Amino acid sequence: MTIEKALVVGTGLIGTSAALSLREKGVAVHLSDIDAQAVRVARELGAGREWTGEEVDLAVIAVPPQLVGERLAELQKRGAARAYTDVASVKVDPIADAERLGCDMTSYVPGHPLAGRERSGPAAARAGLFAGRPWALCPGPGTGAEALRLTRGLVALCGAEAVTVGAAEHDSAVALVSHAPHVAASAVAASLASGDDVALSLAGQGLRDVTRIAAGNPLLWRRILSGNAVPVAAVLDRIAADLAAAATALRAGDLDDLTELLRRGVDGHGRIPAIG
Repeated sequence: MTIEKALVVGTGLIGTSAALSLREKGVAVHLSDIDAQAVRVARELGAGREWTGEEVDLAVIAVPPQLVGERLAELQKRGAARAYTDVASVKVDPIADAERLGCDMTSYVPGHPLAGRERSGPAAARAGLFAGRPWALCPGPGTGAEALRLTRGLVALCGAEAVTVGAAEHDSAVALVSHAPHVAASAVAASLASGDDVALSLAGQGLRDVTRIAAGNPLLWRRILSGNAVPVAAVLDRIAADLAAAATALRAGDLDDLTELLRRGVDGHGRIPAIG
């Protein structure tokens, strides 16, 4: 079953990028957002037209994790689509919210594209944002076959690679590969606030690479981290222990442990899959 009409609820970076990707493939896209200005910008970019209540094949809910269940319930009450998915970066809490609100879980496929930029908002969107990127899908035991087919169709139209994973496993995984790295990058970037102009004038590409993601919207990341707090804290504890041991080794002039950390860093970096 193909997607002919889609609704994107939330016209930020991810929602508008998904809309642009679908428009490139000839899908009729409808846009909805409580922020009229965001919808206007998305429309001007060619992401679709404003939704006026038409029924669609698939609704993509691109709102903060804490609002996913509420939006899903509202859309299902209106009969907005045959199937629904979301793009929130945590999955356990939104699924629990949807169940608590009595949502129809057969037509809902929780999802999360592992793609983004340090900039936010519809103006930062681009059609190729998801190309070659993993897109986590977390169907439950009651997920219907039609909903899963339509959501997999969305992933394919966006050029991403679907990865089926359990919700709890997903949240632990993104704590390791996305959420904790963002906090670590922010800690490095925060240390630059006290640097003088001479030091910062010597900044090279390595520093820019390490701190690039720290430019993300702090309020957006606060919402993301609050929804995955315990797994992220566990990863940060391990990172902090390594950093503390490295500082101790440097003060003592015993660099064997530090060298081992550097070796483990090379090994860990080598495990990151190539994009696409």
